[in-house]
Amino acid sequence: MDPLQPLIDNLLSDGRPRVWSLVITVFGDSVQHRGGRIAAVRLNRLLGRVGIESGALRTALSRLSRDGWVEGRKVGRTSSYSLTKTGLAEFGPATALIYAPPPDRAEEVWTFGTTARPNALKVAGGWLSPGASSGRGFQITGSLGAHSAAEIWGNLDSDHAEALHKMAHDLSALTGLDLPPLEAAAARTLLIHRWRRLVLRFPTVPAELFPASFPVKNLHEAVAQTYARLSPAAEQWLDQGEGDMIAMPSASELWNLRFQTAVN
Repeated sequence: MDPLQPLIDNLLSDGRPRVWSLVITVFGDSVQHRGGRIAAVRLNRLLGRVGIESGALRTALSRLSRDGWVEGRKVGRTSSYSLTKTGLAEFGPATALIYAPPPDRAEEVWTFGTTARPNALKVAGGWLSPGASSGRGFQITGSLGAHSAAEIWGNLDSDHAEALHKMAHDLSALTGLDLPPLEAAAARTLLIHRWRRLVLRFPTVPAELFPASFPVKNLHEAVAQTYARLSPAAEQWLDQGEGDMIAMPSASELWNLRFQTAVN
């Protein structure tokens, strides 16, 4: 059985893949730290491994070019793509959120109020967010009671809960796998694509709010650990050339900071 099939099936369960979004994931995860440009043949090889056909990829690249996100270049018979200034401008905040390190301690102070704050969970007709707040409107600040986590989890938006379970599914499917370079690169792409969609769409649910029955005990930590485990082989594939697919430039040192706490 294809070791990536559970992840591919999970991707397809969301509906028809948004190939343009997968391309953006690849740029953020495998291109920007290696010179910012990827050959069409390599992009086709990588996304072809997860079932994306060449025609669908060409259509996605055409759309991204038309919308001002990527620009193509052709030298001889080799076509390649890079992000435009517009595309790059969108990357900074999103990249910082996607590759943020897992929290090193549980939240002790929470604020419940009538006004949404960044990273707030919608609960019981109001908004619950980590930390104290000095904002306006009705607010209560304090610690959570013993049974609060179960109540909060039980009242999560259904789409949010489903996205968390789908993330856990991919993590469980990758547990213990020792993948060769191309498979590792494809698996890492699907992992980060799922994680990217989760963290950019929904507020973070701290580990202490997950129920004991949830299949992954610390989702953020598990993503970071799985990413670290897949990366040596994935980066090896980016280093490799094969036929008309040339090796990519060496990775920048900033790549090593992904999911790591920066040291000043």
